[in-house]
Amino acid sequence: MTIGVPRERSPGERRVAVVPAHLPSLEKAGLRIVVERGAGERSGFSDRMYEEKGARITDDVYPESDIVLAVRAGAADGGEGTPGFREGQTVIGFLEPYAPHDAFRALLERKVTALSMELIPRITRAQSMDALSSMANLAGYRAAILAAEALPKMFPMLMTAAGTIVPAKVFIVGVGVAGLQAIATTRRLGAVVSAYDVRPAVREQVESLGARFVDMDLTTEDAEGAGGYARAMDEEFYRKQREFMTSVVSESDAVITTAAIPGRPSPVLVTEEMVKRMAPGSVIIDLAAERGGNCELTEAGKTVEKHGVTISGPLNVPSALAFNASQLYSRNITTFLLSLVKDGQLVLDEEDEIVRATLVTRDGTVPDAGLRERLGL
Repeated sequence: MTIGVPRERSPGERRVAVVPAHLPSLEKAGLRIVVERGAGERSGFSDRMYEEKGARITDDVYPESDIVLAVRAGAADGGEGTPGFREGQTVIGFLEPYAPHDAFRALLERKVTALSMELIPRITRAQSMDALSSMANLAGYRAAILAAEALPKMFPMLMTAAGTIVPAKVFIVGVGVAGLQAIATTRRLGAVVSAYDVRPAVREQVESLGARFVDMDLTTEDAEGAGGYARAMDEEFYRKQREFMTSVVSESDAVITTAAIPGRPSPVLVTEEMVKRMAPGSVIIDLAAERGGNCELTEAGKTVEKHGVTISGPLNVPSALAFNASQLYSRNITTFLLSLVKDGQLVLDEEDEIVRATLVTRDGTVPDAGLRERLGL
């Protein structure tokens, strides 16, 4: 079988699905690799590096590929790569399988088998395939660096002959993978860090990193959904939550928000009133900007100043760390693929929990009834 690695078509996407270091494991499994010319250049991997590891460089990977490994495909790249697919091909990548999109209908019509990296289940056996966690880890680190760069204060305490500089106060909202990395990084930079999440189970993780968990008198027993992700709550819950958060936000020099719910708009947790109460020069880094943002004043893809506060809504944050993001994603996607290959052939056993969870389209159908309804198919 031939594996194709295309150049990403999405604007601003610098990652590549497979890095040269992981090609030998694919070849050992009996797979041939073709890479589109320039596919890895934006993330620091030249065509020569791929050739040295046994790949063949071509101007178009789609005609000869049995399996296409992509960072973004389907709805995730707006259908840009879909015209290249032919009947019987398989594509694996981020597909954004959360809402109806013409790309999914096109995949069905072409009888393309599509597997979504977003839908990798959070089980022990799939940890090395969990691309969402890999990318969130990088996003949390990057958010901490962006906050430190934008804040007109130092993060750490500094004692000098001219006086003592007090450490900055950082508040992390949402303690998933991104939030935990943001805590760890801001702590390493010397800030005084506090954090909050609707899931009470994360308190121990927050405190183990040296941060303070913010207690709020809210009922949170049902706040954790499948796979450890936060569950969407009702508006009354969020209203009370915002009341409790107001004092914490107003005392913070930097706020990093990471609260995202797969397939849903991000909950608004930081209101304009909270922003008004922050000190001039304070910073908000909103990692949930792609789905509307956790801050009421966030403008996706922009950095703006409102009421004296700098509010940044970066998009596709892992792409800014394209070299390392590609390394991690490549490990995730090649591990996933190799788990599906037997004797050099792709074997999709729908009784397997990982296959069943990630399979979006196959042979012109959407096997999962719930997903079929969600995609309007």
